[in-house]
Amino acid sequence: MINDIIKDAKQRMEKSVESLRNQISKVRTGRAHPSLLDGVMVNYYGVDTPLKQLANITTEDSRTLALTVFDKSASQAVEKAIMTSDLGLNPAAAGSVIRIPLPPLTEERRRDLVKVVRADAENGRIAIRNIRRDANADVKELLKEKEITEDEEHKAVDEIQKVTDSYIAKVDELLKAKEQDLMEV
Repeated sequence: MINDIIKDAKQRMEKSVESLRNQISKVRTGRAHPSLLDGVMVNYYGVDTPLKQLANITTEDSRTLALTVFDKSASQAVEKAIMTSDLGLNPAAAGSVIRIPLPPLTEERRRDLVKVVRADAENGRIAIRNIRRDANADVKELLKEKEITEDEEHKAVDEIQKVTDSYIAKVDELLKAKEQDLMEV
């Protein structure tokens, strides 16, 4: 039973780390990458649709993304969605292709992005600690129902803490790598 609780906690913590990895990958580092637009939703005939379902997204060079919209009538909706997203991008339509130049990041903007990434990492740590709290509560419940001894409970709590520490270290590694990437000119 204790092993099941620890296994469940590990799986949930892994999902939290993966979620954080996806979250911080959307923070742009100055290089053009199609995944920058993953979170952009376009109002397409009254339905919010992911941009990547409406257009082919490619990189023209290190600072420019190019979109080829499948349905030409949706081009203006795509442009509007990109402009209103919190990415700070200004698309320029050129015929059937929408080009999105990425402005170079200023020092101040880089520092702001580092703050955003740090906040995301802290949210990841909080999620992992909440999973630890839930697992410890499950172990205490087993003790309360007299299904395990106090010694087993102490060992389980220690094991859960070790797992928690390892996943928080993974979050810290992701944060450190992203900060270096952001501050690199």
